[in-house]
Amino acid sequence: MTFLAVRRPNSVGAVTSLFVRKVVAAAGDTVDHPSLLRSVGLDPTGGTDVSQMVTDTAYYELLEAIAARLDDATGFPLRVGASMDCDDYGAFGLAWKTAPTLRGSFERAERFARLLTSVAAYELREDRRGTFLILHREGERRLGMRLSNEATLASVVAIARQVSPQPFTPLEVHCKHPAPASVSAHEAYFGCPMFFGSDRDALLVGSDALDRTNRLGDPAISRFLVAHLDSELAARASETSFEQVVLRHLSDRLSDGLPKAATVARQMGLSERTLHRRLSGLGLSYQSVMEKAQRRLSEGLLVRSAHSIAEIAFLSGYSEQSAFSRAFKRWSGQTPAAYREAHRSR
Repeated sequence: MTFLAVRRPNSVGAVTSLFVRKVVAAAGDTVDHPSLLRSVGLDPTGGTDVSQMVTDTAYYELLEAIAARLDDATGFPLRVGASMDCDDYGAFGLAWKTAPTLRGSFERAERFARLLTSVAAYELREDRRGTFLILHREGERRLGMRLSNEATLASVVAIARQVSPQPFTPLEVHCKHPAPASVSAHEAYFGCPMFFGSDRDALLVGSDALDRTNRLGDPAISRFLVAHLDSELAARASETSFEQVVLRHLSDRLSDGLPKAATVARQMGLSERTLHRRLSGLGLSYQSVMEKAQRRLSEGLLVRSAHSIAEIAFLSGYSEQSAFSRAFKRWSGQTPAAYREAHRSR
């Protein structure tokens, strides 16, 4: 069965902070690591928490900012992928290691990728030459996404090599985006033909490699971890769905002014107290979800509409453009006009 992540067009995606910290580390000494981590809301002195998330937009912008500072960015996503270790992924990584075969590991990725990101999913698709592990990623195919896709495919190969009892090499690697000026670094890392401008982002893996017993394969531990991850996935889905329902109610009503919690609760068939309690149980407040709705709506309108900034301020629930501009700069570090120009120029 295929588990695909689905997003509403203007929804905010999330990526595990593990990827962010690996990206910054792979950039080397040419960048200011603490400053980059703070720019996406992470504590430079904190440890890696795979469950801590950053927005997909911030992640892609971080990749682009780092690539712009490197003399040769071609090998950058490959270094990111190569730095990944099964143990970095917590329970997901342990489930990957203890799956009976590499095919079982890939099935874990297909089933539980939602725990690591809301903007990407994997699909296993049989082919006469083997099996494709296809990466599906939602959103605009900007430079940051292309770098992320390469890093993701490289990371799958890295952790496959850690569990395979024999040297692991895919049969082919496919990327939808055009080839860089040189593909020699990619061919050296993956050890197989590269196909850029393809109809998919994917690895093609032979059946013999997929069906080998993993070095640490343990069916009993694997079953236990799968049950644990299923529970975590169910909890995550429940949390996300409730927040998304509140966000949709807020987004639909912002043009009439900021809706009161009691009004939204009544429209959802809840008491105001229950609304606050359920949001609190997710580590959220009504005000924080309100601001998220305002930010999501205003960012989408700035990039995808011809409305003036004054009109966008009104549609986002602000009675004055100046208040909207101050809030938007606090969210994004840019004025609304600068944000619109930067994103449209891409």
